[in-house]
Amino acid sequence: MIRIHALEGRAFVWNADDAQRIREEHRVVGTLVGALARKPRQNVRLGLPLQLLPEEARLLAEMGVATLLKNPTSHPLTEEAGQDPSFLEAVAAYQKDQEESYQEQVRLAGEQRKALMGTLAERIAQGRAKKRQRKGGEAEPASKPADLESSFVFPREAMMVQLPTERTQRGQEEEVDWHLPSKEWPYGGQPEHEMRFQVFQNLWERGYYITSGSKFGGDFLVYPGDPMRFHAHFIALCVPRDTPLSLCDIISVGRLGTSVKKTVLLCSVDQDGTVAYTSLQWSGMQ
Repeated sequence: MIRIHALEGRAFVWNADDAQRIREEHRVVGTLVGALARKPRQNVRLGLPLQLLPEEARLLAEMGVATLLKNPTSHPLTEEAGQDPSFLEAVAAYQKDQEESYQEQVRLAGEQRKALMGTLAERIAQGRAKKRQRKGGEAEPASKPADLESSFVFPREAMMVQLPTERTQRGQEEEVDWHLPSKEWPYGGQPEHEMRFQVFQNLWERGYYITSGSKFGGDFLVYPGDPMRFHAHFIALCVPRDTPLSLCDIISVGRLGTSVKKTVLLCSVDQDGTVAYTSLQWSGMQ
């Protein structure tokens, strides 16, 4: 079962195998929103977690291949939390790991400095001798590697700190009922979400790949194949069946679709659940 974690209206997939299954087996794309471990500051190529649209998460849940979960709130920063034995044990274990890591880095840094000074000791001695001879005095005795090593101090501020990216213990998780509105899943029963989901599901059943269309002013972008290989053909806008549209709005979305070489789809849902599509293309005037 694919694990989808709901957090204040957002759905995340943290497991790499689950993210791969979602795309390859179920044609659900999502969006990677996490920083890469080796390049945390760049924002062009992102990594886990995979964030799903509410419609994507619900589709997987309805298919029975995924479950929505939420984690109970961890220890709050209160006096009671500081007296919890499990919390104190976790803090002690973390501090012990940090100290062991620091001592290991001190040892490795000392060995590296010793090896470096050993290769440079003769060159340093020759340089000092030449300097003394130019001044007409006697050369200073070369410092022994042991003296150089004893003066070396590895500052704790220079210590490399490992940031864990996965919990060793998951802790207790609670299942979220996507049928009912809640803090973690506020979409249950909302008319707008129901309309968007019916449109999304209908397009998905037709074999399309669907992603968010916010960057083009729509609800969804519709692809004939995987977005890694194809450009979107349609910009889908979900409109209630009996909602009037002004002429200016129709013209603006039509021109938008033409400017980005895509067809605009006005999508509405009838009372019997049938999805109706109206395509707009800007043809200009003679």
